[in-house]
Amino acid sequence: MLNNILMNWFGFALAAAFALFTGFNDAGALVGLGLRLSARGLPPMPAVVMLALAATLAPAVLGTAVAATLGERLVGAGGDERTATALTAAVTAAVLVTATLAARGLPTSLTLALIGGIAGAGVGAGLAVDWPIVGSVLLTAAIAPCVGALAALGVHRLLTAVPAYEGAGRRLRWLHAGALGMSCLAYGANDGQKMIAVYAAVQGGTAARYAASPLALVTIGGCFLIGGLLGLPRLAAALAGRLGTGRPDAAVVTELSGAGVVLGTAAFGAPVSMTQSLSGAMVGTGLTGGSRRVRWGGVLRLGRAWLLTLPTAFAVGVAGCLLVRTAVH
Repeated sequence: MLNNILMNWFGFALAAAFALFTGFNDAGALVGLGLRLSARGLPPMPAVVMLALAATLAPAVLGTAVAATLGERLVGAGGDERTATALTAAVTAAVLVTATLAARGLPTSLTLALIGGIAGAGVGAGLAVDWPIVGSVLLTAAIAPCVGALAALGVHRLLTAVPAYEGAGRRLRWLHAGALGMSCLAYGANDGQKMIAVYAAVQGGTAARYAASPLALVTIGGCFLIGGLLGLPRLAAALAGRLGTGRPDAAVVTELSGAGVVLGTAAFGAPVSMTQSLSGAMVGTGLTGGSRRVRWGGVLRLGRAWLLTLPTAFAVGVAGCLLVRTAVH
C-alpha cells in the first residue's frame, strides 16, 4: 500500500514538473513572437496568463483528441509497472533532449521530443508501439511547417487586399490581439494537450476523464503558468527574429497562419507543435517581401534541431527503460 501511495505521488510530481517545464519552454516562443516583431499587443505577463487559461480550458471545451493520441494510441498498456516505467522514461527523454538542444542554441519542439520519447520508451519497456499511428503523426508534423508557410502567403495577400478604413496602425493592433488570442486557443486545442496526456497517464485514466476534472485542470494550468512566468526573461531569445526580419505586420500574419494550421490538425487528433507551425508561417511571411528577408541560416539550424530531436529522444527513451528494467531485475 505504501508503495502505491509513493508511486501515485511520484506520478503526480512528474506530471506537475512536466507542465512546469512546458510553460517555461513554450510560453516564451508564443508570447515573444509579437514582442520581437515590434507588434503592439498585450504585455508579456497578461499574455502568459491568457495562454495558461487557454491551455487549461480549451481541452475541456474543444475535446481531448490530441491528448488521447499521445497518451493512449501511440503505445499500448502493459501493466502498471511497465507503463509507469515507460512514461517516466518518455517524459525524462523529452525534457532532457529539449533542454540540451536549447542550451546549445538549437530550440526545438517539446511535442516532437515527447513523441520520440514515448515510442522509444515503449520499445524499451516491451510494449506494443502502434507504428502506423506514430508514422502518421510524424508525417503531419513534417507537413505542418510547409502548410504554415503557404497559409502565411495567403493570409498576407488577403490582409493587403482589404483596405484599413480606421487606419493601418489601429487595425494592426486589433488584428494582433485577435491573432494572439487565436494562437492561445490553438495551443490549448492541440500542442498544450501533451500536459493532459501525461497527467492522465500517470493517474491511470483517460485524457477525457481528467480534462473534465477541475483538480487536474487547475494543477496543469497552475504549473504551466508558473513555468511561463519563470520563462519570461527568455523572451529576448524567443523564436521570432531568428528566421526573418522584423515587421510589425509579420506577427499578425505569422500568428494567424500558424494558429490556423494547429487548429485544423487538432480536429483530427494529430499532435502538431505550435513552434513548428509558427516557424513555417514565419518563413512564409518573410517570403512575401522576397527571399532575402528570410534568414536561411536560422532555418537550417532549426531544421537540424528538429531532425535531431526525435531519434535522440527515441534513443534516450529506450536506454532509460532498459536501465530501469536492468536495475529492478
